[in-house]
Amino acid sequence: METLDVGGTPVEVQTMGSGPPLVYLHSEQFVARTAPFLEALAARFRVISARMPGFGATTLPADIRTVDDLAYLHLDLLHKLDLKQPTVVGASFGGWVALEMAVRNTARIGRLALIGAVGVKLSGREERDFADIFYLSDAEAFPVLFADPEKWAPKYAALPVTEVEQLARERQALAYYAWKPYLHNPGLRRWLHRVDVPTLVLWGDKDRFASPDYGLQLASRLPNAEFKIVSRAGHYPQIEQVPATVEAISSFAGR
Repeated sequence: METLDVGGTPVEVQTMGSGPPLVYLHSEQFVARTAPFLEALAARFRVISARMPGFGATTLPADIRTVDDLAYLHLDLLHKLDLKQPTVVGASFGGWVALEMAVRNTARIGRLALIGAVGVKLSGREERDFADIFYLSDAEAFPVLFADPEKWAPKYAALPVTEVEQLARERQALAYYAWKPYLHNPGLRRWLHRVDVPTLVLWGDKDRFASPDYGLQLASRLPNAEFKIVSRAGHYPQIEQVPATVEAISSFAGR
């Protein structure tokens, strides 16, 4: 892990593997639990995993306050690393950031893979697109997030203190960027037609945080998208079903 200066903002970046470039934008929580997924991707790609400000060791920046800001920051990161046409993979909150990047500028994005992406309001004003993880207790949230919570949900009492602190920082950063409006940009739906690169929309079949039907609707609104279900997975297929998720992304990126 190294910390790069991106336009005056420190950004933690981890690079591993070799091959075609792939940029990974993490989800809103359980970031450390994606290590096996990133290692598996690194067997096929040069994986650049960027930790958003506030989610890792860096502090929450006063001048980067919204997901719009994060989108521009990561576009600047692609420029700084001189990446040309990488596959950009965004998971959940990271998928939202990836979409915001793509509606602005796809000059440095070759393909887009979205894993359970949030960020777009597709239902009516009084309806929820995403479960409220700030409201739900862990006992209620874990069955919403995981197909097999007994196996995959964190058991806090057994975790190192450092990992518990990291999970708390992730929750704080999510609230900082996406508390209100909750996990979406009201204007993003209007500009999805600008995502002019091939896009893969991956969804866990047991996702109760954002339903597969939501994912299918999202894919239908993107100009060049395909929708694929990952079996026996909740909202985080990159944690619960690593081989299937890696295979889907690899097949898509290799076409």
